Amino acid sequence: MSQPISCFKAYDIRGELNIQLTEAVAYRIGRGFAQELNAKTVVVGGDVRLTSAPLKLALAAGLIDGGAKVIDLGMTGTEEIYFATKHLGVDGGVEVTASHNPINYNGMKLVKAGSVPISGDTGLNRIKLAAETFSDDEVHTRLMHYTGGEVINDDAFFAGHCHVKTAALIASSCYEQQDCLSDYAEHVVSYIDVNKLKPLKIVVNAGNGAAGKALDAIEAIFNNQNVPVEFIKIHHQPDGQFPNGIPNPLLVENRADTAEAVKKHGADFGIAWDGDFDRCFLFDADGRFIEGYYIVGLLAQAFIDKEPAAKIIYDPRVFWNTQDIIKKAGGTPIMCKTGHAFIKERMRKEDAVYGGEMSAHHYFRDFAYCDSGMIPWLLIAELVSTQAIPLSEMVDTRISAFPSSGEINSVLNDADAAIERIKANYEKAALVVDKTDGIGYEFAQWRFNLRKSNTEPVVRLNVESKGDVALMENKTAELVALIRDE
Repeated sequence: MSQPISCFKAYDIRGELNIQLTEAVAYRIGRGFAQELNAKTVVVGGDVRLTSAPLKLALAAGLIDGGAKVIDLGMTGTEEIYFATKHLGVDGGVEVTASHNPINYNGMKLVKAGSVPISGDTGLNRIKLAAETFSDDEVHTRLMHYTGGEVINDDAFFAGHCHVKTAALIASSCYEQQDCLSDYAEHVVSYIDVNKLKPLKIVVNAGNGAAGKALDAIEAIFNNQNVPVEFIKIHHQPDGQFPNGIPNPLLVENRADTAEAVKKHGADFGIAWDGDFDRCFLFDADGRFIEGYYIVGLLAQAFIDKEPAAKIIYDPRVFWNTQDIIKKAGGTPIMCKTGHAFIKERMRKEDAVYGGEMSAHHYFRDFAYCDSGMIPWLLIAELVSTQAIPLSEMVDTRISAFPSSGEINSVLNDADAAIERIKANYEKAALVVDKTDGIGYEFAQWRFNLRKSNTEPVVRLNVESKGDVALMENKTAELVALIRDE
């Protein structure tokens, strides 16, 4: 008999190591993935976590036993798997990553042909069911085949020891190692005209994650073309033990190293990535962290400059700034529910050139409608160069026009009751009521969005105004007090 698998989430796989996610579970997922997609060829990669390589090789064994050929790209960021899946024309791709989650976690992000995401209602649940059908005895026997009879040891696994042997995978004739990094780097650089880049000094903080290797490939292209960009690299070398902490720039305490390096070196701006670098976070020349919301507006402008009347997708949490930029530039603004699966689906439907979320996820039509943490900063570098305006000045103009609260989370005993209190107090007076995602109420000079978490008793509030900081702050305080019933 087999045991239920508990690491499947709505849009990906995440779980605590050796409790929810093991090498045996990874093997099962590989078998289930190959079976569900009837996959002939699948690309796999893994981030720098010590457990990513063992999980990836166990996954590969399962894929092979499921009838698929495996192309192993080695240590990769998530977007490298997105790129390779489409670029190589294969049936699917899997990145082993826990992104910014704690060190005792890992997970997987899965896509099918064309890098179309796989979510609960588009195959992920069926992969889970398939993975649970294989008996424990069968899984044990097959893993012993690929480990050469070596017993899987939990302590060795945590230390990054790969029980599944690469030689055993190669012997199956269905496994090969390949490098797509240079092709990937050429593609992301193609989003800009490198001849337009002015001399720039940029601090780059890979957080000892997977971004450093990709950045080096981009730097090599710049050097070959004499592009006058200097990179100041901190925490650059991949290190699965994360000596400088889990790379998660959303945490305020994780921003100081980047901010200080920007100021110390007199850089034009700074960039920090999360572990699998599908998100980048920007700092201006003063070391100030820039909220992702305002970057969405800048990137919308960059794309409309290149493609007049372009369609731009954005999420409903805060959008007045983005909407204003798109309309003034002659583009077409389109609101979409928050979440990568919704954004990608809507972008495909609308053939939108770009989609952005305030959470620093940025999606690109020519990148298989997937998110990238490298393309955004390249576009910002081009924008800073062509407009000859510092990033801080660009952002300050937009913050002044549409100040926002940032996302405020409240942990509650009864989230539904809090939402009903807000509805009772604000809905009748609202000029616009939007229920694309949670509740969004607009008034003459301010608006807010309130969403309930799907996984925890938390509500998330975002408030913005039209050029009135005091109004935004007063309404934020008013809403928070009512939400928390203070």
